[in-house]
Amino acid sequence: MTTPINIFWFRRDLRLEDNVGLYNALQSELPVLPIFIFDKDILEQLPEDDARVSFIFESLQNMRNTLQKKYNSSLAIYYGTPESVFEALIQSYNIDTVFTNHDYEPYATTRDNSIKAKLSKNDIHFKTFKDQVIFEKDEVVKKDGKPYMVYTPYMRVWKETFKAQALKIYDTNKLLENTVKEVNLPNLTLSDIGFKKASQKIEDYTVTPTLIQNYEETRNFPAQDSTSKLGPHLRFGTVSVRQMVKKAIAEQNEIFWQELIWREFFMQILWHFPHTHKDAFKSKYDRIVWRNNEDEFKAWCEGKTGYPLVDAGMRQLNQTGFMHNRVRMLVGSFLCKHLLIDWRWGEAYFAEKLHDYDMSSNVGNWQWVAGSGVDASPYFRIFNPTTQIDKFDKQHKYLNQWVPDYQELTYPKPIVEHKMARERCLKVYKEAVS
Repeated sequence: MTTPINIFWFRRDLRLEDNVGLYNALQSELPVLPIFIFDKDILEQLPEDDARVSFIFESLQNMRNTLQKKYNSSLAIYYGTPESVFEALIQSYNIDTVFTNHDYEPYATTRDNSIKAKLSKNDIHFKTFKDQVIFEKDEVVKKDGKPYMVYTPYMRVWKETFKAQALKIYDTNKLLENTVKEVNLPNLTLSDIGFKKASQKIEDYTVTPTLIQNYEETRNFPAQDSTSKLGPHLRFGTVSVRQMVKKAIAEQNEIFWQELIWREFFMQILWHFPHTHKDAFKSKYDRIVWRNNEDEFKAWCEGKTGYPLVDAGMRQLNQTGFMHNRVRMLVGSFLCKHLLIDWRWGEAYFAEKLHDYDMSSNVGNWQWVAGSGVDASPYFRIFNPTTQIDKFDKQHKYLNQWVPDYQELTYPKPIVEHKMARERCLKVYKEAVS
């Protein structure tokens, strides 16, 4: 094609509405070709029935159908490495600029630098925009320019900064006519990329006024279906974070709002300290002598530790791809402190299973329970997995749902005794960090 065009590259922003990079691309004078790349290197690490891949695929087909029916346009979908796909695009189109939104994870940063260099050699511009957060990188920092490493002061400055400016919603719908007029753009099936439709399904999110207003009272009780299920939708960008903040403000709910700020806190930590996805933030915690017993890890993964609340959480995760946040803290603490298994093992398992897996939040929360991260739980804080039931599942509704066998003779005996495990943990941690 000799007519010059611009490209918009979808990644973690799978929506046509309120999409900053797409908005800027559509405002340009040239028609826009929307594309998505199923990254071969990422997909090869996933099981063939991964629910997240099915969710991405369905979201893309929905956008593609909308563009075809309303705008006589479409969405081009490719499979391969981003480098090889862009090499082919450069050969096929006269590209002026590639627009996309920022992605902050270490792999994404390396990938984008590589693509930017390739495009630059071909005199093609590469423009990226802030979209998946309200504040990024070093927009909320201390007066000396250093990043916050404790959540509460970060949250306060985040709110002060937010209130000092207007929240802008980007109306892309009125600009979508400026897309390339071609409905027969490349498409793929799940089998084309080596996958099949997943048996698990990512649920729709619920952000009703009632849920937001009751959030503080109900969020700690796993038997109540009172969480928003927003995680995967924020992760893959099927919903705009700006719209969610707007809802939280409209309902005047500080706690719900602060959960969205936690997400940005961990994102800026990963951006400032990219090594933390594999190393302890507090380096002395890498001196811990982990036991890393593979049989005990297997029992933890399968929900067969003999501790009902731990097992309920793991079985819920394995069966649904979701685990209640209160239970996530308990199962994480149990792995690191009762079993003395490296937090990275748990982080990797969650990365494989969680529908809402997001590296920054997952690493941040795992390092929190291990005691090795920013603003972490102190190492001597060790959850008692039995008394947690009395606090958060007194009627055993959650246990009955996910561990119906917990009072049966067939239910496994505890793989470790709490008092002994606590004392062992304190000894091992103290030797490492003092």
